[in-house]
Formats: sequence, structure tokens, C-alpha cells
Amino acid sequence: MTATATDVVSADEIRDRFSRAMSAMYQAEVPQYETLLALVDEVNRETLAGDPALAERLEAFDELVRLGVERHGAIRVGSAEELAMLRRLFAVMGMHPVGYYDLAEAGVPVHSTAFRPVDDAALARNPFRLFTSLLRLELIESAELRERAAAILAERDIFTPEARELIALAERQGGLTDEQADRFVTAALETFRWHRDATVDLATYEALHAEHRLIADVVCFRGPHINHLTPRTLDIDEVQRRMPAAGMNPKAVIEGPPRRDCPILLRQTSFKALEEPIRFAGDRQGTHTARFGEIEQRGVALTAEGRALYDRLLAASKEGTAGLAHEAHQQALAEAFADFPDDEVELRRRGLAFFEYRLTDAGRASGPVDASDPEALIARGLVVARPITYEDFLPVSAAGIFQSNLGDGGGEAYAGHANRAAFEAALGATVTDELALYAERERASLAAVREALAG
Repeated sequence: MTATATDVVSADEIRDRFSRAMSAMYQAEVPQYETLLALVDEVNRETLAGDPALAERLEAFDELVRLGVERHGAIRVGSAEELAMLRRLFAVMGMHPVGYYDLAEAGVPVHSTAFRPVDDAALARNPFRLFTSLLRLELIESAELRERAAAILAERDIFTPEARELIALAERQGGLTDEQADRFVTAALETFRWHRDATVDLATYEALHAEHRLIADVVCFRGPHINHLTPRTLDIDEVQRRMPAAGMNPKAVIEGPPRRDCPILLRQTSFKALEEPIRFAGDRQGTHTARFGEIEQRGVALTAEGRALYDRLLAASKEGTAGLAHEAHQQALAEAFADFPDDEVELRRRGLAFFEYRLTDAGRASGPVDASDPEALIARGLVVARPITYEDFLPVSAAGIFQSNLGDGGGEAYAGHANRAAFEAALGATVTDELALYAERERASLAAVREALAG
């Protein structure tokens, strides 16, 4: 029987079920991730208790309710067909490709997008996102190895028959019923499950591993096992400091901008990937290192001008921060970012960050006023401006996380250049410009405020 529009559950509900099921599966597969979740929750509770103003602000901005469900994950696929099918799978959950990221320049032979919800209501319901990378086989130098990898990938199907059937059903009927949604989550989860049996012999694995560890990780297994999930913290420095005492080995330094009074973009760290036993074809035993736990702290989204300033300062900081231990690294990074305003008012006035505008109680009670100058409205207490949370990723940071969990080998930039057109051709769709999403959100909020104050 075909479902009607009133029978189907929302894509947001399916995404929420899926993200919770994914978290439960990963905690069972990587028990240290469960320890990480407990540590992040502890630090978040202490941070909120010690800073009532922050707690009140997060509550007022609808950020507190999503803190506990905030997750992102990362996967890597090997072929255009796999990527295109993932696009259809994520669409069932209201997740769409946003942003194009080229990691080849940082020595990781992939390019990527983030599948995520895009509208305010969906983000408020559950902002789960999957950073999804496509292996760039053309960057493998050896033609023989390149052809061997392509042949291995062509022989696998990373989706169950039921997952394929339910994706097609959702597309036909405009969604899934409650029962179908539960079956979809169960079937879709199989794509991301860990399998300790490799699909190749040890010699093939070692040859691909020698080319790049990530290539072996993508090519040699039945599917794109989730390689990390990420809770959101309010104090990433404190989580980093406490990880060793909780039995976790943190990466050397936090990726992204330095600690600031007004957080920007995204800061990330992780515990090092675990070495796990693998059984290769022919019953040869070995080990594989790929899966880890990550932590993120999110700040305000930057405009094109703000991002250009960030990228320029980050590039200039590289020489002065290279090889430094964590505390010295963060101090040097903070000094390098001295020219980046650390004040919301200045960020707004200089057009460096995106803000959402809302009426205050006084604004709602006021009569018609001249609403042409947002800063004047804020000064009069009629309007508040809240920083728009950055929902996306940073290619340099992503590469840094990847490299720290792939070991010391590799890291040299590939000769290949960014190829968004090829990525979108594989995807079967264009990726949305994340800056356009933030700009439209700011514009719409300001228009709504002005319309309301016009009387």
C-alpha cells in the first residue's frame, strides 16, 4: 500500500533516529568513544554551571537543547556510484550536500562535502551532519595500483538491498511511514558498520597502504565504516587537557582558530585512532588504524571577508607554530590572530561574521520606528543580534585530523588541483554554497525585523 502525505514521518525525525542509532553502534564498536561522550558531558555541565550568563545566552538562542545531540561523523567512499547513492540515502533524512572541500593540497587524496540539514527548523531539531569524502583514484601514481583499486571497488556494494528499496520507496511516495523509517534506519546503518574482515589479501592491502593509508582504508573493506563521531563541547581546551587522565591519547594540538572570547568557525581535536586486528583474505592476520573519537567546539560563521582574514592569518601562523607543544602552539596561534577582532560588535560592524536579528520584548511593544540602521536598533534595545553558528567544516583542520589519525606517513601535497566539477558530476548534483546559506539567514532575519518595526 502506498503511503499518503499524512502517513509519512518527517525527514527530521528519521535523521534524529539515525543519528542516535549511529551513536549507539559506534559506542558499542569503539568503547573509548563512550568514555569521550561522558567526558564532554562532564565538561559541558561544569562550564554551564560556572558561567550562568553563557547558559542563559545558549537557552535564549535555542542552542542549549541541541548541545546534547550535536554530532557529526565522517566517512570515505571510493566511487562515483557510491557517492551518488549516499546522496539519495541522506536526502531521505533531510541532509543535503553543502560545501566543497579539497584535501589533496594537504596530502589527503580525497575531495569532500558535508551532508547536513539546511533550514533553521531542521537544524534546531537535529543538526547531525556527515562529512563525506570521495577517493581521488587519479592521484594514485601507479597505473597498475590505480586499476587494481578501481577493480576492487567495482566488486562491492556498500548498500543492502533493503536500503536501496526503501530509498526508492521514499522517493516515490515523498517519505516513509513510521514502520518504514525504522526499517530504513536499520538497513542504512549497515553501510557504516565496522567489518574486521578485509576484502583483499595482505599483499594488496600493504601495497595500497604504502601509497597512502587512507587509500587502503577506503578500498580494502566491505563499506565506508564510520571512522569517527563528534560530540560538541563548550570548552575544547579543558576536554583536551582531561583526555589522558580518562585513558585517551589526544592529538598533539587543537585544529582551527585559537581560544577566543568570541569563538569563530570550528575548533577540533580527537583521541588517536585505535589499532584494531584485521583478518585478510587467505586468513592472514594484521592490524588497521582508522577509527577514533573527535571533539568539536563551534563558533560564529564568518563572511567571505572574515574567512579571507582567517585564512590569511592561519597561513601566516604556520611557520611560527610548527612543531610546538600544545600550550606553546596555542599561545603562538593566539598571537598570530591578534589582528582578528575578538568582539561581536566589531565583527558585526566590520562585516566579518554573520548574525541573526530578533526583536526584543521592547521591540515587539514599540510603535513604528526607522529600522534602516540595525546597530541603532540594537543600541535602543529594540533588537538583539545573535551569532549564527558555523555548521560546516575547515579543509585544513579536516586534513589535520585525518593525518594525525593516519600515522606519520604521507602528508605531502598532491599535484592534483581542486576539481569541484568532477566531484559534482560524481555526486549527481551541485553542492550548496555554505556562505550563501548564512547570508540568506541573516538577510531574512533582518527583513523580518524591519517589516515588524515598520508597523
